[in-house]
Amino acid sequence: MQIYATFDHSIQLELVIAKVEKLGIRDIFAVPLDNPPEKLKLFDSIHRSDGDSLINKGIFLAVIFSVPAASRGFILEWGPIYWGLIGAAFGFCLGVLIDILLRIKKIKNKKRVRGKTAEVILIIECSEEEVKQVEKIIWQHFAFGLAKIKTNT
Repeated sequence: MQIYATFDHSIQLELVIAKVEKLGIRDIFAVPLDNPPEKLKLFDSIHRSDGDSLINKGIFLAVIFSVPAASRGFILEWGPIYWGLIGAAFGFCLGVLIDILLRIKKIKNKKRVRGKTAEVILIIECSEEEVKQVEKIIWQHFAFGLAKIKTNT
């Protein structure tokens, strides 16, 4: 039987390998996975979207700034309509700028953490009698997933 399990690259993986070796199983193969080289992007495209919007805060601040600007426009020279539009434009630009700065900060944080999230696939070949013991060891050490395949050998 072949057992496939995925783990974080951590001490738990080393413990599983040591315990399985103590059972007398020597056919153990660990394959580290690479992280994708893709750079995180600031703006969405038609083919890729992360679900975050850059205009939510802009629309909110446009409303917040346009109401007082329009009410002050009754006193000012250009009138309430122009001052309401100026307040809305200022609020929208401020909100979009805040969203862009927050997104850039989020991208930098993801880049910093990204190198530490590699996973490892562990492949163990054992007899059918040893499967239950190996499976128990794997689950005790926080495997992400496990698969068993019966081989013909």
